[in-house]
Amino acid sequence: MSIEVVMPQMGESITEGTVSKWLKKVGDRIEKDEPILEISTDKVDAEVPAPAAGTLLEIRYKEGETVAVGTVLATIGAEGEAVAEPPARDEILPEPEAPAILSAAPESAAEISQTATATAATKNSPDATEVVMPQMGESITEGTVSKWLKKVGDTVAKDEPLLEISTDKVDAEVPSPGAGKLLEIRVKEGQTVEVGSVLALVGAEGSAPAISAEHPPQPGAETVQTPSPEPAPARETSSVQATSGNGQKTLEDLRRTKSSPLVRKIAAEHGIDISQIPGSGISGRVTKKDILSYLRSGAALKPQDLLVKQPPATRLTEPQPATVQTAVPSVAVSAADRVEKMSLMRKKIADHMVLSKRTSAHVTSVYEIDMTNVVRFRERQKDNFYSRYGTKLTFMPFIFQAVSRALRKYPIVNAQVDGENIIFKGDINLGIAVALDWGLIVPVIKRADTLSLSGLALAANDLADRARQKKLLPDEVAGGTFTITNPGVFGGLFGTPIINQPQVAILCVGAIEKRPKVFTSPDGDDYIAIRHMAYFALTYDHRIIDGADGERFLAALKEYLETTEFSI
Repeated sequence: MSIEVVMPQMGESITEGTVSKWLKKVGDRIEKDEPILEISTDKVDAEVPAPAAGTLLEIRYKEGETVAVGTVLATIGAEGEAVAEPPARDEILPEPEAPAILSAAPESAAEISQTATATAATKNSPDATEVVMPQMGESITEGTVSKWLKKVGDTVAKDEPLLEISTDKVDAEVPSPGAGKLLEIRVKEGQTVEVGSVLALVGAEGSAPAISAEHPPQPGAETVQTPSPEPAPARETSSVQATSGNGQKTLEDLRRTKSSPLVRKIAAEHGIDISQIPGSGISGRVTKKDILSYLRSGAALKPQDLLVKQPPATRLTEPQPATVQTAVPSVAVSAADRVEKMSLMRKKIADHMVLSKRTSAHVTSVYEIDMTNVVRFRERQKDNFYSRYGTKLTFMPFIFQAVSRALRKYPIVNAQVDGENIIFKGDINLGIAVALDWGLIVPVIKRADTLSLSGLALAANDLADRARQKKLLPDEVAGGTFTITNPGVFGGLFGTPIINQPQVAILCVGAIEKRPKVFTSPDGDDYIAIRHMAYFALTYDHRIIDGADGERFLAALKEYLETTEFSI
């Protein structure tokens, strides 16, 4: 009896999905839970596993077709059952390309370990277990090996960290899926590979690893003696016309268009047609690196790339200014200079900063705020707080609480821009910039307005500590709606930070220091007092936040910090 393969529910708000690629063809033998196709939604790309073992009898939808959740995509029959004839809709066979493994994002460090272990368990040779690049978040399709913690021949324990990887969201460690020796390293430090790629092999002492035909070693990989792999069997493919008679897009166009949600968002913000960008990802999909490179090249501004309908020849049009390509001047290097290649994190920070300056109209307003009220409360409570919670009470939780109240009062500062729409975010998720020895990362305190002063302190200290230990999870550096940076800890008075896209504002907190301040007594006499003062600089996106909105936000912040009777 045949079994139906249906379009799965990928989230409560998702009602449909697109068949992006078939990984099997009619007649193929399939194991239970083996991926048989890739689907793409507006939230995530994922693979659909086989609900049972058997033979793929029927494919009902072509690559590129969008269907509702619950729709039958294919049927699988019991072993030995006759293969059904193709349905009326022409069957599209998959290309002979090994797909990346895409899965739901793990929720915790333990689940990341379990994900890597479970994935490796399905790819084991008799003697070795494959260590694969794990899925670190729904929009992440690749990662870079930043550092190997073990070398070939080292003995490793199960779940012991083998290497560090870096993505555009977070740095993390990859644990060993089993105990044994590190038999082979397939990806060198600095190399970027797709999710699901084999990074290394771990096996019993003295065992020889088998080379996977599906995942051959990367160039330059460290290996021990291995048997030669048998050639992979040839697979049939079907040709696809460039366009159909009704002008529909080709499969390559559809795959590029079905890139990750992050890529599509960047494209929408810059008015870019993704199908015009050469993609380096799976099946020609456009990656974040591709679209950022496209933006930096200036190609997005070229007239031939703009889908503009030309006016009739009889009408006069104003001359268009020529696009100016600015060449980056070369840098002369002398013998006394030291040349150091940018780290992956530094390159990603650079890309993000340039993207932000190209996206938002930055403007900064600065307020001087009397922090004496906060300083006095903290001095009274810091020892008690440490004894109760085992962590320090800094000035930042007070600022987090004040920011949360001001954002509720002025929601435009907690908004985001989507084309011609303004999205007022329902949650207040505060990003806190944490300086690291090797760069900068912004973990997020989710729903900060629901936390008490002590809750904010505990959350912030925990995130900062784990950021420095490279223990953050992808979800903990995503979803921010407003960011706070604190160069005051280094002595800076104030700064004009760059907005953390897709947010529309960022607050810079300067050093809290004693300064003379002029006051007026009830009798009208002026006098000078020593107060604890600090400058607060708000950089905001002038596309949607007017100067008056920025000033009102800072005024609300000032009033809260100067007058509130705090409690832990």
